[in-house]
Amino acid sequence: MNILAISVVLYNTEESDIKNILSSVFDSVTDWKLKLYFIDNSETDRLRMYVENTDVIYVHNPSNPGFGAAHNIAIKKSLEDGSKYHLVLNPDAYFDSGVLQKLLEYMDHNTYIGNLMPKVLYPDNSIQYLCKLLPRPYDWIGRRFNPFKKIVEKNNNKFELRFTNYDKIMEVPYLSGCFMFLRVEALKVVGLFDEKIFMYGEETDLCRRLISGGYKTVYYPLVHIYHHFAKGSHKNKKLLRIGIESAIYYFNKWGWFFDRERKIINKKTLDQLNYNE
Repeated sequence: MNILAISVVLYNTEESDIKNILSSVFDSVTDWKLKLYFIDNSETDRLRMYVENTDVIYVHNPSNPGFGAAHNIAIKKSLEDGSKYHLVLNPDAYFDSGVLQKLLEYMDHNTYIGNLMPKVLYPDNSIQYLCKLLPRPYDWIGRRFNPFKKIVEKNNNKFELRFTNYDKIMEVPYLSGCFMFLRVEALKVVGLFDEKIFMYGEETDLCRRLISGGYKTVYYPLVHIYHHFAKGSHKNKKLLRIGIESAIYYFNKWGWFFDRERKIINKKTLDQLNYNE
């Protein structure tokens, strides 16, 4: 029987979020073996009590090495177990039954896809713009401090691919880390999350490596999930610092203003989507 592994990284997570995950995941697929990992980066293991008498594989990880590093603990187990797919899932995301089944079927029929993301909605059903081009320094750092709203909105229309209306299947170079439906065979080729990125940007780095490895990263709006999306780095100075440090690491790795691969990939994406300035 094929295995679908799912990992959720917890950090002082609310009980309601944990219950939403459990109700979303279990009994959501047929003919697949599910393995659900909770990697708990909290200081104490008090969250363990919410998964007692369930099939959750709970790992207390109080050293808190970061988002990607914590998910890597579960992904390495997926590699050992021979899982076919691995879903990286945020604790504040949830979905209806049938979503995972449809994603599994689509991935099985499209073996070139390394990462698949469904439409992501706020709880009020408004859309989240989580499909993006590979970022320039302005996209991650500059626009946050730009006081001119019209300039920011014009940039967002392009960078976040808002002009597409998010209503069709499309190849996108940078998909959100809140829901990453990953092909394990692709991870064997390109590697896991870069553990030098504590949080923010690790999904961008992995998407980019998947593309470099010959795989596609695809947005699939025929099913949807819900995501609270707190935008913690916009409200918390510590998280803002972490976000900026991650951006600096990312651009040091891939290039700041001179990044030929970024230019080629973004141009290809915009051409395919018929973008006009």
